[in-house]
Amino acid sequence: MQRGSDIRKNIDWLTIGIYAALVICGWIAIYSASYSEAHPSIYDMGMPYGKQLLWMGICAFVALFTLNIEGEFFNRFSPIIYVVVTVLLVLVLIIGKKVGGARSWFGIGSFAIQPSEFAKMATSLFLAYFINTSGVKFKSFSNRLQVVLIVALPAGLILLQPDAGTVLVFLGFIFAMYREGLSGNILIIGFASIILGVVSIIMGANVVNYPWFGEQSGIYYVGLGLVFVAFLGFLGVKLLVLPRNRKRNNLIVALSLAGALMFSGGVYTGIEQILKPHQKERIYILFGLEVNNPDADYNIRHAKAAIGSGGWNGKGILQGPMTRYNFVPEQNTDFIFCTIGEEWGFLGSVFVLILFTTLIIRLLFLAERQRSQFSRVYGYCVASILFMHVLINIGMVIGLAPVIGIPLPFFSYGGSSLLGFTLLIFIMLRLDSERFSVFR
Repeated sequence: MQRGSDIRKNIDWLTIGIYAALVICGWIAIYSASYSEAHPSIYDMGMPYGKQLLWMGICAFVALFTLNIEGEFFNRFSPIIYVVVTVLLVLVLIIGKKVGGARSWFGIGSFAIQPSEFAKMATSLFLAYFINTSGVKFKSFSNRLQVVLIVALPAGLILLQPDAGTVLVFLGFIFAMYREGLSGNILIIGFASIILGVVSIIMGANVVNYPWFGEQSGIYYVGLGLVFVAFLGFLGVKLLVLPRNRKRNNLIVALSLAGALMFSGGVYTGIEQILKPHQKERIYILFGLEVNNPDADYNIRHAKAAIGSGGWNGKGILQGPMTRYNFVPEQNTDFIFCTIGEEWGFLGSVFVLILFTTLIIRLLFLAERQRSQFSRVYGYCVASILFMHVLINIGMVIGLAPVIGIPLPFFSYGGSSLLGFTLLIFIMLRLDSERFSVFR
């Protein structure tokens, strides 16, 4: 296929259909979550649902425009896109508008643009470019360090806003790296760190103060050390059973133990001394720990009540009392899944999850059929970002993840989010349409 030929017949229309279904369902959900009897028209531009319709039109134009850009453009100009977005992340910290305690927005009249939503696209492109052009196989420390820095730079700037939810999404890039040869041991270390972090939080919250150990220490450190030794023993079986180099493996185990104890102490210190009280309470509530504030679990308690009250079939559009009377804060953004659960019921919620799952699987299928490593890596990045967003947002709403500000793709109200995900997907569709062309 020549690059200049008509690519319409090579566009994956199934993916576009799933995307359109999610966007329309999201618009309906925003209408229910933001409905006002004084503004009943779904086309009212003075209400969130009217503004979202405007953004849907903008995204349709951007999608069409993206499909008509040469795929090689994204490959060649990905470093420039990455630099431009990084500069925007720096500028937003200086001149950005503060919303909800985070300086994450550029104010443009009555609209606001959030550059972190485009950082995911820019990082995906540059990561794919770097892995493709550098021939990274993740065998050397320098390769791993360079890739980590590509992801860590925008993630660190976003953390300064602060926007911890978006930073967590950046962890999803590890799945794309794993597909391209990153050792599975890195994933094991990651999961082990999560488990150790959870143990540190739980034991730190139930610390027993012993005078000879000092305030807020004591059995926490002793108990945690014993727990981790047992856990490390489980993970270290591969190293210790019939080792070829026993001295080297023993050194690895010793260093791992020392690093784990330092990590555990860092988690404990971060929870107790760095996080704000409401952030600490949200984490404690997630693990069923006691807090002094009786309203600390207000969001989660009402979110679960709203979803649970929907039953099998839901209460119907505009018929959910918890949605109509705003019992759940941020119901048209971070907690919009509550509206789906209450008004669409279990069946509607499952339908939405099936749409998301199908889209993610389809993106992985598109990625695997690429002839270009650049397109394949980018496809895995897009699928990983969507997966992390859906996992964290829905997990947060049903009480399986801490309450952090992260939108549900295509459903949460916001033009930046919708535009960012539209760019992510349609760049992939353009690259896929040129899969028979060979470009590096």
